[in-house]
Amino acid sequence: MSLDLAQPLPDLLQAIVDVESVSGNEALLADLVQEALATCPHLDVERLGNNVVARTRLGRSQRVVVAGHLDTVPVAGNLPSTREDVDGVDAIIGRGTCDMKGGVAVALQLAAELATPRHDVTWVFYENEEVTADLNGLGIITAQRPELLAGDFAILMEPTSALIEGGCQGTMRFWITTTGTAAHSARGWLGHNAIHDVREVLDRLAGFEQREVTVDGLTYREGLNAVQIRGGVAGNVIPDECSVHINYRFAPDKTAEQAEAMMRELFDGFDLEIVDLSPSARPGLDLPAAKDFVAAVGGVPGPKYGWTDVARFSALGVPAVNFGPANPNKAHTDDEFCPVQDLYTCADALRRWLGATEREEA
Repeated sequence: MSLDLAQPLPDLLQAIVDVESVSGNEALLADLVQEALATCPHLDVERLGNNVVARTRLGRSQRVVVAGHLDTVPVAGNLPSTREDVDGVDAIIGRGTCDMKGGVAVALQLAAELATPRHDVTWVFYENEEVTADLNGLGIITAQRPELLAGDFAILMEPTSALIEGGCQGTMRFWITTTGTAAHSARGWLGHNAIHDVREVLDRLAGFEQREVTVDGLTYREGLNAVQIRGGVAGNVIPDECSVHINYRFAPDKTAEQAEAMMRELFDGFDLEIVDLSPSARPGLDLPAAKDFVAAVGGVPGPKYGWTDVARFSALGVPAVNFGPANPNKAHTDDEFCPVQDLYTCADALRRWLGATEREEA
């Protein structure tokens, strides 16, 4: 089995999608990616775990990083892929077509095709983006070989409907737990109901002002929501514990530390058990490299709602944007798909930016 990187983009996408690569099971796809890129004489290819990094060494004055993750969320009866009409749109349907093997297909084909781009390029294909941050492939590369991710600008090929989305929101998830005293519900006065005490937490959530924040010309919408609640053991027992799981999505006008301080102030009097805290990333669209890319792509950049690995690049001092095929609203859905035209739109934009001519559709 091998990947033909010169085949038409829709066929390449289907070939990649049909290699199941749910998080933790990326080895076979990483093997195929490594083997295909290793045949390109203009690329130096390295492998760290199930992360493949391919670089040009042309001595250009600038280096850009183009990255995409190989893993997907679990399959839901949506493999193998199919090519069908979706409401009048020619599309590839199947797990990972949207998030984000469409972007991977574009990056792989261009990595093989663009032997002499006007910038040196680092192409990164990495594992475990869809699971906990400690397993993320970019984090592994950063810890072991940070120089592999060095660059003047980065593009993360997350689905954006082939439009630039700048920066990303930060995310914070935490539990608040109330405690009481268990008792028989027929003699409730002998106990203390922990579920009732959660009312104060929910009142503070309901009273929180959901802000709209403009950063570098892009407007982000913040959100603070209870996403899970658990408590109680039986229908005749006063519960002695109740926990609320809360998710705060914050705009890139604040650091992760500022977001945490804000939440601790809002829920003063309660203990917060933080389970995840990932920083936001400013758009950086005022930087020269970003302006150059925006001019090549065209259109009006928008904000990224949600967290992506552009934040990791931002932390490394590399300004980054999201740009890839498919509508992000279809990510993780059972009927996710990638419009064929989005593949060509993204590929042609990257060719223009990197100084090559557009390629005809196949």
